[in-house]
Amino acid sequence: MAPRDSIPRSVPESALSKLRKELTGRVVAPDDPDYDEARTIHNGMIDRRPAVIAQCETEADVSRAVLFGRETELPIAVRGGGHSVAGTCVIDDGLVVDLRRMNAAVVDPEAMTVRVGGGATMSHLDRATQPFGLATTGGRVSTTGVGGFTLGGGSGWLERKFGLACDNLLAAELITAEGRHAVASADDNPELFWALHGGGGNFGVATSLTLRLHALPAMSFAMLIHLPESGPEVVRAFRDLIESAPDAAGGGVIYFPAPPEPFIPEHLVGRLVCVALITYAGPVDELRELAAPLLALDREAEVVTDIPYADLQCMIDDPPGLRNYWSAEYLRAFPDDALDVFCSRAAKIPMPTTTQHVLFPMGGAVAAGPSEYPLPWRTAPWAVHPFATWTDPADDTRVRQWVRDVRADARPWSLGAVYLNFIGAEGERRVVSGFGAENYRRLAAVKAAYDPDNVFRLNHNIAPAAAAA
Repeated sequence: MAPRDSIPRSVPESALSKLRKELTGRVVAPDDPDYDEARTIHNGMIDRRPAVIAQCETEADVSRAVLFGRETELPIAVRGGGHSVAGTCVIDDGLVVDLRRMNAAVVDPEAMTVRVGGGATMSHLDRATQPFGLATTGGRVSTTGVGGFTLGGGSGWLERKFGLACDNLLAAELITAEGRHAVASADDNPELFWALHGGGGNFGVATSLTLRLHALPAMSFAMLIHLPESGPEVVRAFRDLIESAPDAAGGGVIYFPAPPEPFIPEHLVGRLVCVALITYAGPVDELRELAAPLLALDREAEVVTDIPYADLQCMIDDPPGLRNYWSAEYLRAFPDDALDVFCSRAAKIPMPTTTQHVLFPMGGAVAAGPSEYPLPWRTAPWAVHPFATWTDPADDTRVRQWVRDVRADARPWSLGAVYLNFIGAEGERRVVSGFGAENYRRLAAVKAAYDPDNVFRLNHNIAPAAAAA
């Protein structure tokens, strides 16, 4: 990471002037007054200084920006939502193709589809579909970018009901490493379409996605707040409930230091709590009946209510600028001994931070979905997700070690495969495990066809087949 006072690589002014004339959008260089704002991303640990930021507004802008990067031999990063924990959407001394201005979400209620721009966030998507009583699986916060989320697989509150986000992908438009427009769907470039179900941004810049929508007339949730001493009982009750629940039910169990929010009793603020969160694609009366075993347990506080899905998506938004380090293990089972280890590790959450120790249920439409895509982790019934956020750089070492300890705890029950959107730079073996070895070889062949020079390498990278051999 470049020091804050370092000077980024200089691009000839003549080249910048030419690019400015050719782009409908805006070109931001290090001497522009909004440069620091334009290069800042969600993870406060990332402080990189690109040579050029191309804020694209059209597909033609994206094509021209990619060709500019290649002509000037600048490494290319692609920014959609800017949520990559590893900060792969920004690079020192390189070009950032910034898609945030391409954020339209256009709903076709009769076809039950939505077409979203490559820079759209979950908020753009969910606010567009909400008036029609329609939705599709999105991330668990509103600020995540739709493009990277979907092309990486896409795990969210509705996945047990509607499948992963990529299961709902109907078509994608890309700009390739040669600056050319490509369409991928079941009928057009089907091998590329297959690769986009988990392969992320390896194959080009996604300028638009068309997604299948589903009727969602009602949404509700229950948030049940407990002291950590009750954690094992709460987690066990949640596990047993979900394992027999309809696919409309989801949620998770989360240990975290309680923030000063209206739903948190004052005596709990700053203390560790264990929260059972049940989300339900249906009305609150049905949720109360379903959640009866959890509602029977003593608790410190609760919120049980109907809620518009788009509002649920905003409920646990984490603010930008915090230091972030996350990982995950996807489990082949979650027996009592795994449960006890999970709860025990919660007591060691670094304090005071805003770190979360999360258990997500999978199953339902995730496990029942298409088995041919390069997503071997979809068969896991449970996932453990240490999600660390904090403010003080002095805490970096101990917080990151806690995340690694959570992974080590879960490893005896781990499937081995992992959802790559939930991890940072953890090495090539973890990337291959995220796809599966056989899938990786097939993905490498697609990569060689669309990006043989590995121009789009700032991601969970798939080496082109010739290079991988």
